[in-house]
Amino acid sequence: MIRSAVRGVGSALPRRVMKNAEFEKFIDTSDEWIVQRTGIQQRHIAGDDETTASLGEEAARKALDAAGMTPDDIDLIILATSTPNNTFPATAVEIQKRLGMTHGFAFDMQAVCSGFVYAISTADMYLRSGQARRAIVIGAETFSRILDWEDRTTCVLFGDGAGAVILEAQEGEGTVEDTGILASCMRSDGSHKEKLYVDGGVSTTGTIGHLRMEGREVFKHAVGMITDVIENVFDQTGLSADDLKWFVPHQANKRIIDASARKLGIAEEKVVITVNLHGNTSAASVPLALSHAVADGRIQKGDLVLLEAMGGGFTWGAVLLRW
Repeated sequence: MIRSAVRGVGSALPRRVMKNAEFEKFIDTSDEWIVQRTGIQQRHIAGDDETTASLGEEAARKALDAAGMTPDDIDLIILATSTPNNTFPATAVEIQKRLGMTHGFAFDMQAVCSGFVYAISTADMYLRSGQARRAIVIGAETFSRILDWEDRTTCVLFGDGAGAVILEAQEGEGTVEDTGILASCMRSDGSHKEKLYVDGGVSTTGTIGHLRMEGREVFKHAVGMITDVIENVFDQTGLSADDLKWFVPHQANKRIIDASARKLGIAEEKVVITVNLHGNTSAASVPLALSHAVADGRIQKGDLVLLEAMGGGFTWGAVLLRW
């Protein structure tokens, strides 16, 4: 059986760090309020010379270095983003150009905060089918560009950044001891669109628009939906929360992460948390957290790792892999 194995990870963050106290200067909020309700202490905000493409390129180059590879070794680039550099072409193609690649193929994937989980699952299918041998899967966002900075319920939640992984097809035995992606599950339900969306678009308003969210509604649905897809990947493999070494969830809100882990019976010490450092970086969230946990030595070869995310749409999904 062909498995898609992770060969390297990388990340990129804008230079500017924005701490919670800065919000106190222009909206009615406080550091204490933000930390208590979200767990967020700071986030990174892209400067004028920092874009989704530039952050994605930096993360991709670091992942290539970690894998001991060059762009010549890559057949496929999938970029998960809701904040592309241009309406078209795909920002993945711009990253392909920045890397000096003229071979292979590249495209964007839009599933908001679930984007990276969708993208890595999609890359897995290309690798297992033999249409590609090695892929860069990137989550990169500049959500600061679509925030309403006068809306205190949303502007404090989000940040900018990028993360990337290198996947390589390799032969496996077809057991849960194989290195690589073991199972994935994706879901969506468009009836929830109005709970988390951007109020602009090319075909509707002709404007970029701003992010709008019904926070309580999102929270209400999040834990149940996350649990659904995670239980599905456990059922596919015959594994359970007890077998996990690390749980790397979407970093939207620490209360959602904590509630999900409790419901699934995942021990607190197995959960990778970076929401305090980065805020919600949408599609960049999971690969940023992955990169963080690899860099500090937590995630090691052979570890069973669970990825999970939920985003606007609603979309949600989970991927179970062995490092």
